[in-house]
Amino acid sequence: MEKIIDIEDRIPTLREKRKKRTNRKFIVLVSLFFLTLFLLLYFQSPYSEIKTIKITGSELVQNEEYLELSDLKVGNSMWGFRSKEVEKDLLQQKWIKNAEVKRQWLTTVEINLQEWDKVAYISEDQVFYPMLENGYVFKKMSTVEPIDAPVFLAFDDEKLRKRLLKELGQLKPTVLALISQINATPTSSDPYAITLFMNDGYEVRAEITSLSDKLNYYPSIVAQIESTGEFEKGIIDIEVGSYYRSYSDEYSEVDFNIDDLEEEDLEEGEQEVITDEESIPE
Repeated sequence: MEKIIDIEDRIPTLREKRKKRTNRKFIVLVSLFFLTLFLLLYFQSPYSEIKTIKITGSELVQNEEYLELSDLKVGNSMWGFRSKEVEKDLLQQKWIKNAEVKRQWLTTVEINLQEWDKVAYISEDQVFYPMLENGYVFKKMSTVEPIDAPVFLAFDDEKLRKRLLKELGQLKPTVLALISQINATPTSSDPYAITLFMNDGYEVRAEITSLSDKLNYYPSIVAQIESTGEFEKGIIDIEVGSYYRSYSDEYSEVDFNIDDLEEEDLEEGEQEVITDEESIPE
């Protein structure tokens, strides 16, 4: 038999529940009021303004130019811009590879940039302009004597330049630093033929399409050539096969094949020196 509870006994419980609901509503309303008041005061105060703009990754141009491109200024509202739109504006510049804009704390905006790497120079009107990894000729910067990247000569074909720049971007930094000058030397049978002049006195004849795969072994090839004791600077040909000729032999049209050299252990972690056509990576 169910127990019958008198309504009079339930009234205190109902009153208590109603009181709790009323208190919760009151707390929510008061919280919303103070939050709204705080936001109004915040947006009217200097604490909602940009006080600092930090820029990292800028090497090709000055920070002032990036500030101008971003359209951000100290004193602007921290919430008066969209990060994605600023990033989109920055990425319209062909020398910028990636851009990230984010708010830090209450008054700081940080712009993190990644520029395309400078891998070569090209000579135009006796002025050297840096060429970036994506093929863009960066004419905001120029120099008379480039010293930190190879120089391109006779590269009028833009597609050929871009293909070569892509290959250079895949070289080991130590190998890239050894290249002084690159000349386009195409023939009717090989439009991709190039000649590289190295800082250590050697000349390398290669093909653009396989340059990075083969030239990365350049230090090992040179070490094997010079291990013979008596040697002369000359030409290393890695176009089709892989062979070496001294400059005197080149002028007398006598070939000296790398196969004639004595083999020796290479440095740990490096592959063996390429000595014949079949062993060249495709």
